[in-house]
Amino acid sequence: MKKIILFCCILLIVSCKSKKSVIYKDTTTENTTLLKLNDTEIVKKKRADDLGTRLLETCNVSRFKGFSKAEATEKVRKNATKEKISAVCQKINQKNGRFLGINIVEISFNKKSNEYNFRYNIDYEKKLYKRELFVTINADYKVSSISTKEVTKKPI
Repeated sequence: MKKIILFCCILLIVSCKSKKSVIYKDTTTENTTLLKLNDTEIVKKKRADDLGTRLLETCNVSRFKGFSKAEATEKVRKNATKEKISAVCQKINQKNGRFLGINIVEISFNKKSNEYNFRYNIDYEKKLYKRELFVTINADYKVSSISTKEVTKKPI
């Protein structure tokens, strides 16, 4: 009887053994390289700064100067309409107050798509919510995407 109970316990332990876990390799970091702030081409950084600031300044003055063909891709120019920007600005102004400026956080280069990605902290009057600006510049020195995102603060 003791042998049967012992055999059942061993069988139970062996049958409950977990399977090998499958580890998925993240391929996005292989194609992306973080750059130092001084290593990036000055023209691309200046273009990202100017267009990002111009877009966010629109929220303060309510006048949007559209992007030219030399500044942005066709997709960005179609999506950046005065109506869409004013709707987004109204929401942001209610939560965050007036736009004060941007500070660069990180510059990365995507080898696969040959694009520079700029990430900025956005400074507003109210410090309750933190927002970031993301600007992507392609190989033709044009903005291929521009977006803002609210970042949740990490607890201390």
